[in-house]
Amino acid sequence: MKLFYRVLAHLLTGIFVILLGWAIVFYWGIMEEINDEVDDSLEDYSELVIIRSLAGKELPAHDNGSNNQYFLKEVDVSYALSKEAICYRDSMIYIAEKGETEPARILTTIFKDKDERYYELSVYTPTIEKRDLKEAIFQLLIGLFVVLLITILVINVWVFHQSMKPFYILLDWLEKFRLGKKNDVLDNPTHTTEFRKLNEAVSRFASHSEEMFEQQKQFIGNASHEIQTPLAICQNRLEMLMEDETLSEQQMGEIAKTCQTLEYVSKLNKSLLLLSKIDNSQFTSVEKVCLNEILYRYLHDYQEVYDYKGITLDVHEKNTFNITMNGTLAVVLITNLLKNAFVHNIYKGKIQIEITSSNIRFGNTGKDEHLDEKHIFERFYQGSKKEGSTGLGLAIVDAICRQSQLSIQYQFVKGWHWFDISC
Repeated sequence: MKLFYRVLAHLLTGIFVILLGWAIVFYWGIMEEINDEVDDSLEDYSELVIIRSLAGKELPAHDNGSNNQYFLKEVDVSYALSKEAICYRDSMIYIAEKGETEPARILTTIFKDKDERYYELSVYTPTIEKRDLKEAIFQLLIGLFVVLLITILVINVWVFHQSMKPFYILLDWLEKFRLGKKNDVLDNPTHTTEFRKLNEAVSRFASHSEEMFEQQKQFIGNASHEIQTPLAICQNRLEMLMEDETLSEQQMGEIAKTCQTLEYVSKLNKSLLLLSKIDNSQFTSVEKVCLNEILYRYLHDYQEVYDYKGITLDVHEKNTFNITMNGTLAVVLITNLLKNAFVHNIYKGKIQIEITSSNIRFGNTGKDEHLDEKHIFERFYQGSKKEGSTGLGLAIVDAICRQSQLSIQYQFVKGWHWFDISC
């Protein structure tokens, strides 16, 4: 979830809780105020009725045209003593004049006259419909929430983007930053202390990364060159030694094995150097290349090798696959797949290549089982050891695909191993 939406979600949740609490307190406060005013009116009217009753004067009519009405009855001592002197309650009463039931506030009190007789006086007056009040407050809450929501959204979007503008500029700069390429200087002026410190820290780390990257490139190049030279010298000396006629057949065999080992180490060194260059994005130049042309250019060289193993090659060219990528890597991609199809094939096996406008597929017979898709593109993963393989071919292919924004998929279908590369 984006930072903006996360902040907004927390903000709206807090506002909703606050508004809900406000609505409850607001409703409770209104009802207390209303009840207090009504209770004062009922107390005044009940005192009037009690005073007149005790004085023997004429009592007000039960229906005197006002909102206040009363009901007076004599009660026994036990009943009077069991009740509170005065109490208030809400109830529904029937209004004869209107012919309907309405909510009312009722005051009930007990008093006695000079003859020690007890009376219960109930005074009531119609009041507001509390259910309607709840609905009104709820509607007001919803309306207020919607208005606040829209207002907060507008203000928060503006404030957030204004406040976080340096952050998004920095984020955009980091997304475009590439090691090994010429990067623009970070231009992100801000008066916010935290963002200014963040800009300085990112600039320092970027500069340090570029320095380390250049040192790493230089080290890899120097190390590869220094290793390759003595390897070549050793091979040349061994080849010269093999020309010595005084050597026995066993010695010649051992020297031949040593030459093969040195050749393998040399190939391994070159492959690791190539992988490092790809991972370090040292192949920066790109051009429009045709994979069909590259395939046919190197297919003739591999045809003799295929014939030696009795492998049948079949190419289905449905369309031209043009793509923008580094030309050197395109050659390495095709040649590694051609070599992989040979090394991991069987005697008198088959190779099939299919080309469309958006993908190229290499299929070959081989070991009759599905390879591990999770590890097949890892370095030095070979399943079963194959002569002449360093275990880096498919790792290089995968690295080139990632460098060139290509997708590579492996499938095993009816005894065929398929490698599908698409853009």
